[in-house]
Amino acid sequence: MAIEAKEIVLISGVNGYIAAQVAKAFLDARFKVRGTTRKTANTKSLTEGALKAAFEAGDFEVVEVPDITLPGAFDEAVRGVSAILHTAAPVSLNFTDPEPVLHAAIQGTSSILDSALKAGPQLKSLVFMSSIAALMGAQQQPHTFTEEDWNNYSEGEVARSGKAAGSIHIYFASKTAAERTLWDFQKKHSPSFAVTSINPVLVTGPPLVPFKDANSINETVRNVWEVFAGLDVAPPFNAPGTYVDVRDVARLFVWSVQHPEKADGERYIAYGGPGGIHQISQILREHYPERRDIIKEIPAPESGGTSIDASKAVKATGQEFIKFEKSVLDAAKAFEIYL
Repeated sequence: MAIEAKEIVLISGVNGYIAAQVAKAFLDARFKVRGTTRKTANTKSLTEGALKAAFEAGDFEVVEVPDITLPGAFDEAVRGVSAILHTAAPVSLNFTDPEPVLHAAIQGTSSILDSALKAGPQLKSLVFMSSIAALMGAQQQPHTFTEEDWNNYSEGEVARSGKAAGSIHIYFASKTAAERTLWDFQKKHSPSFAVTSINPVLVTGPPLVPFKDANSINETVRNVWEVFAGLDVAPPFNAPGTYVDVRDVARLFVWSVQHPEKADGERYIAYGGPGGIHQISQILREHYPERRDIIKEIPAPESGGTSIDASKAVKATGQEFIKFEKSVLDAAKAFEIYL
């Protein structure tokens, strides 16, 4: 009996915190994974670590794409793939200059979309990692955010104020502009493959591979480490928060690829619930009683006037999101090596 060949998915920026978990999720779902990286040396923690078995079995491969903003940068990487998962993008809430950030976000997206048109008829799905930042603008409060919302404020603020717009608006504008590029592409080309956007809130949970050191911990999950280590949490991560576990983001990518007819043209908010440093402190103080002198008690913040409705993703997939307690504790377990 012939063995059916595994389908190949392409993941841009595969060595990233989220992308690595996406790669694992697809391998677990019996896909082959081709990941891009600026330098293959950046993926040693995967090829010689967490995904070594898949790499040696030929189910995981890595290709270099030194500059994702160049036209044709992904032309070779997309050949023969059944799905493209675009996760490579500038991510930071400490940006100071909007020009390079917007350029990388928009041109990196345009580049992989243009390459997708050349991938071949076997391409069934393109899933884009956007952000809740593309939904949250200056909507009047109280407001419940859904997939129908758009951030119609940050791009204009950056255009008006430039560097003075501040790091949050620079990041929010980059995510909004990149996702607009995605949907403009779909409207213009009406591609034969499904186009889907995943819009996570702050992503937390355990890394697939350990960060090099505590200073290298990904920005979105750093607040868990800082509370765990008894450090002060810097803005904006000390504000009332929301969370989604990184493994749930990966799960939504897999579901979207496995259900292209349902996911085509859709946005899915990835949101597990409220989850700020007050809750992190409570969870860690309860489960690490020996560290209560180190883990500070953090008061509950005042409740804001906004909420998020992620029922669309739950209804589509039939699966609830991982609870915040598990997400925090699994991250803390991974961070014990830095104590």
